[in-house]
Amino acid sequence: MGAKTGLLLYADGDVPGLLRQVGAADVARTSVMMRRLHPGCEIEESDGSDLYDGVYPPDGTAYAASWPGVEIVCDRRVMIDYPSQLPRHLIAASAGRRLVLHAMHSVVDWLAFAVWEDGRLIRSLSLSPEAGIIENIGEPLPFELPYWAGDRPADVIPWPGEEEEPYALPFHPLELGEDALRALCGFIQEGMPEPGDVDAENIELHGFRVREPNGPDRAEREAELRRAVEAMGPPRFYTMSSDGLLVERDGPLAPAGDE
Repeated sequence: MGAKTGLLLYADGDVPGLLRQVGAADVARTSVMMRRLHPGCEIEESDGSDLYDGVYPPDGTAYAASWPGVEIVCDRRVMIDYPSQLPRHLIAASAGRRLVLHAMHSVVDWLAFAVWEDGRLIRSLSLSPEAGIIENIGEPLPFELPYWAGDRPADVIPWPGEEEEPYALPFHPLELGEDALRALCGFIQEGMPEPGDVDAENIELHGFRVREPNGPDRAEREAELRRAVEAMGPPRFYTMSSDGLLVERDGPLAPAGDE
């Protein structure tokens, strides 16, 4: 699985139902929303995306859209371990509305989601196999029940050289994450779409560069990334064997026709 998300949705009712009805979002209206949700930040318009590809935007960039009744913000900064600690001004902006947070990262099998109604937290869950259950507030929502009942156990292929051990959680967070995304937001990132799913690829989002007044500038972030890359060891390459196991190989696969 390769899904990554970081999004907030504000809605006057059922999010999937509202998203099925939206058209083109007005850029001026969306800019006003972005400035309202990021007080004191420098907001600059940039290239946009769509709801399918834009749920995990580049660092420092947000994709957003505002329509009457429903608003979307995709931003890595909402990918927090404890959804209940979402900045208070972002929660306050949901007064009289529903607020949904959905975040997951496939590299570490981490999932977090939360739902507020009129500013009151109804449900929050955050978990990963390494950290376990990080936050678990409120009663499980209907789409969660098969997972907690043991009906959706994790089926994970071990890495080469590692003994096959039981998965650290009773289910795979990313599988639950896809069901949470469909139930709460109306679409999925991976798996087979269903007839009633929102067509996320056809929902256009406007792009914005968001810079905090005292935050690092782009050059500083790029320099930090280069230092991190230089500190990494040499890359390792794997292929799938005929029995379904991952096997380490000497180098990358050659492009078709080059062997």
